[in-house]
Amino acid sequence: MRRRLLTLGFVFLFGGASLGRDAAEPQAQPDPAVTILSTGASILGEPIRYPTTGPAHITAAIVTLAPGQKTSVHKHGVPLFAYILEGELTVDYAGYTKRTFHAGEAFMEGMDVAHFGVNSGKQTMRLLAVYMGAQGAQDVIPVH
Repeated sequence: MRRRLLTLGFVFLFGGASLGRDAAEPQAQPDPAVTILSTGASILGEPIRYPTTGPAHITAAIVTLAPGQKTSVHKHGVPLFAYILEGELTVDYAGYTKRTFHAGEAFMEGMDVAHFGVNSGKQTMRLLAVYMGAQGAQDVIPVH
């Protein structure tokens, strides 16, 4: 009996210490966050500047365009983070450049330059648009 108690005590002390150490030292996990964009400027090199018209206000929207469909010509009154969820989008920055973005690409949209987007692909284009604005600021400003 005494020998059995010593054996159990031995297992408890050394086996338990091992279990305790594993529980106290969790295995390092890879960071689940993957950076898709880190910048201080728009796609056209404009410095990002936040509106000061009121308290901060964030709006997120999904923009969907069928193949060949275009947006209106517009500017942005607030910084706009864009992430192409599927398809492709070509943006024409009148007089500056044209850029084509594909699924998985992210960018900060131009603000002070009139532009429009067109789905230049063969499938539906879906874009996540996150407007980083303020109450009283216009996210999208139509240009005629």
